[in-house]
Amino acid sequence: MRTFSLHLKITLLFFGLIQFGCRSGKQLGQFAPEVTTISPEAISRVYQEAAAQYKALASKLPQGQFPKTYYAKVDKLETSGSDWWCSGFYPGTLLYLYQTTGDQQLYAEASRIMEDLKKEQYNTSTHDLGFMMYCSFGNANQIKPRPEYKDILVNSAKSLSTRFNPKVGAIKSWDSDPKDFLVIIDNMMNLEILFWATRTTGDSSFYKTAVTHANTTLQHHFRPDYSTYHVLNYDPATGEVKEKKTAQGYADESAWARGQAWGLYGYTVMYRETKDQKYLTQATRMADFMLNHPNLPKDKIPYWDFNAPNIPNALRDASAGAINAAALLELCRYAPADAAKKYFNAAETILTTLSTDTYRAAPGTNGGFLLKHGVGHHPAGTEVDTPLTYGDYYYIEALRRYQELLK
Repeated sequence: MRTFSLHLKITLLFFGLIQFGCRSGKQLGQFAPEVTTISPEAISRVYQEAAAQYKALASKLPQGQFPKTYYAKVDKLETSGSDWWCSGFYPGTLLYLYQTTGDQQLYAEASRIMEDLKKEQYNTSTHDLGFMMYCSFGNANQIKPRPEYKDILVNSAKSLSTRFNPKVGAIKSWDSDPKDFLVIIDNMMNLEILFWATRTTGDSSFYKTAVTHANTTLQHHFRPDYSTYHVLNYDPATGEVKEKKTAQGYADESAWARGQAWGLYGYTVMYRETKDQKYLTQATRMADFMLNHPNLPKDKIPYWDFNAPNIPNALRDASAGAINAAALLELCRYAPADAAKKYFNAAETILTTLSTDTYRAAPGTNGGFLLKHGVGHHPAGTEVDTPLTYGDYYYIEALRRYQELLK
């Protein structure tokens, strides 16, 4: 325990010197791109058009509702309440766009919708409080810090921590049969708020929970080729693994594309927060699995599952592409030079592809969303080949990270 505490103090001191910021700030590193293909003018145009799109989307939202997806064939906007796992992405994207454009209307809309969201700080029935609260209030607190934002984020971290089982060594993802303890790879994305909470409060329990969860996932969730299972079922009494399966992928042994992206992003964050080499190794191995996979298209936008049976006619998932781009643009700051160049080039290809008419919606279309062709839950037939709020969020985040690397 003493060694762990010393490691924590050193890590927090180091982090104070090189803080990455709320998903978009600049991180010290050796990599700098020599040649780029996306011009600052093109990025600025995307931001301006995205701002107009999101103002149009805001005008369609019923009171108390959050955008979920849009069905173009029937011109229908689907919404959710604040308890839906995606509720933080809409205000998060508004805040990112406010930072890039200075448009006060975007900030005002983010502030409005976060009033409906803030009650979720006490929600202990979900593992997605990182997505919901850190992508929204975390970004808001970075832009214009307020004591209320800090309190909301700390309470959110406390609520998330209630789902941790020390016997399993993980945070429960989905509530189910009491004899089961389900953990999904997506949960790696909800650890960042716990690191923030330790830095802010000095309470190391949040940090320890995040590290323990990441280590348990590292031990059990991955195959020898560094692809990931979607869902693991543990015995909550013993911590033993009972099942390894999928929910949103093609098959239990397939590589669901967005799950791969969540894991890549999550372990990149783990390295940033702890500087533990094993997390960087895991992130690079996951990146290499994806980039070297024979079923990854040349434009780097993955099929919804790397083992989908109807490749090359399977649907692509633009949201997985956007998450990968954001992750790779951070990972290239930490990786050795040759790997860093490969990761940067891949991310640049993804952003170039997502910015074409094939994936980025024309102004005034797509219900106000930015990207087309996301795949939410293919086996359930929900949000299939539609826009997705998290696709938009990580697309804008990736563009911002790309810009930071060019400075």
